[in-house]
Amino acid sequence: MLRAAGFETTGVSRGSSPETAGVSAWQKPDSLDFSGHHAVINLAGETVAQRWTGASLRRMRTSRIDTTRAVLDALRRLPDGERPAVLVNASAVGFYGDRGNEVLDESSSAGSGFLAELCEEWEREAMAARDLGVRVVCLRIGIVLGHEGDAFRRLCLVFRSGIGGRLGPGTQWMPWIHVHDLRRAIIEAVTNARLTGPINATAPEPLTNADFTRRFAAALHRPAILPVPGFALKLVLGGFGSVLLASQRATPLELLDHGFRFEFSNLDAALTDLTR
Repeated sequence: MLRAAGFETTGVSRGSSPETAGVSAWQKPDSLDFSGHHAVINLAGETVAQRWTGASLRRMRTSRIDTTRAVLDALRRLPDGERPAVLVNASAVGFYGDRGNEVLDESSSAGSGFLAELCEEWEREAMAARDLGVRVVCLRIGIVLGHEGDAFRRLCLVFRSGIGGRLGPGTQWMPWIHVHDLRRAIIEAVTNARLTGPINATAPEPLTNADFTRRFAAALHRPAILPVPGFALKLVLGGFGSVLLASQRATPLELLDHGFRFEFSNLDAALTDLTR
């Protein structure tokens, strides 16, 4: 999409795999060189969708904090006037913690817990680029729905097996976004100089887990009759189970206020696109 918009792109990955064909592997922090580039987009981070152990928690933190620090070091190595104009850095709605029915826009405070504190630290590292004259956008990303994404694949597997159901009470809010709109939001952050600071990258229609589950099952023509007790999630998944039960009623106020229009603003339209 960036190339279609007229950009040339350089891809860098923390590792190498068939999915990153044409993308160079990043071997060491001081190998990053952003000279001649207009923008840096940093999406690196170990998945949180795994059982939380001491080792996995360390990987989650180092993959985000250390990588972002390496990006900042690479920006500092460039002379004034030769740095990229903008850094678009990933974050997550986990920044808000568990907030019940509270409507959360970009001015809302950080929550508590490991993920909220990690996101807050992650954003703080990225925001340091402002001292270098670089515009910074931190995208607080919701659950990404797309064919290549872990979340969508796992949800499809569960529901097609006929074992899908709400998680815990089902009253927790689930902010989500279609991957196509996420890509468009990233490009908007690169090209729209008025966007700065934290941005909620979530669809305008957050849903409770019960409603999300019902619509997802209906799109796959499957029942959603087997709820998963909250204690079982926490028992099996540890800390990540608590993440699945957390409620974030996030709204993309900044994107909407700056004229961004979602192509998939409601879940039914997104699922129709992804399941056809």
